[in-house]
Amino acid sequence: MPSAPIDRAIRRRGLMLVLSSPSGAGKSTISRNLLESDTSFELSISVTTRARRGSEIDGRHYHFRTLREFESMRDNDELLEWAEVHGNFYATPRAPVERALSEGRDMLFDIDWQGAEQMRDKMRADIVSIFILPPTMRELKGRLRRRAEDTEAVIGARLANARAEIEHWRDYDYVVVNDDLDAAFAQVEAVIVAERLRRDRRPGLFDFVQGLLGEKLD
Repeated sequence: MPSAPIDRAIRRRGLMLVLSSPSGAGKSTISRNLLESDTSFELSISVTTRARRGSEIDGRHYHFRTLREFESMRDNDELLEWAEVHGNFYATPRAPVERALSEGRDMLFDIDWQGAEQMRDKMRADIVSIFILPPTMRELKGRLRRRAEDTEAVIGARLANARAEIEHWRDYDYVVVNDDLDAAFAQVEAVIVAERLRRDRRPGLFDFVQGLLGEKLD
């Protein structure tokens, strides 16, 4: 269609896509599929205070920082969200996200409800949040077992955590039930298309409409 190239040329602000779900509901698979199919998305690279492993590259897998550097970033409001996990700190740095959005690039965040809540407090207008639900708790348990990564005790703990996480579904803009992965992924893609077309994300529309109305007809 001839309108598609024109539409893509209209300058827009990027969006922050936040995907959350209990373990086993499909968030990571959907995130991976999205990054593979839509090259305009970038996965946010977290800051961490944990030691770098031999196979990891600073700036590619994580931004590795000392505890003092992390505390400085936190105290100077340079982080969008942060959490302590097993004695180490993990966080989302603000500067690369704001730079990407201003350049019209989209950022993907695979985070839990607590990180999403912190982000909403700081950049609510830019966030599109989707919560991925399992079709049933029985199916969720089956998926965790089929992964064959955890003991029954760990699976039980994950299911207990899942119930607590699901309680926060109301905080999200959209909710997708992942009964069929292809259908769930298609729904996520539909949300992205709609959100990219939002008027308030497309500052280039002002110039486009001005040119449209000023166009002289023979």
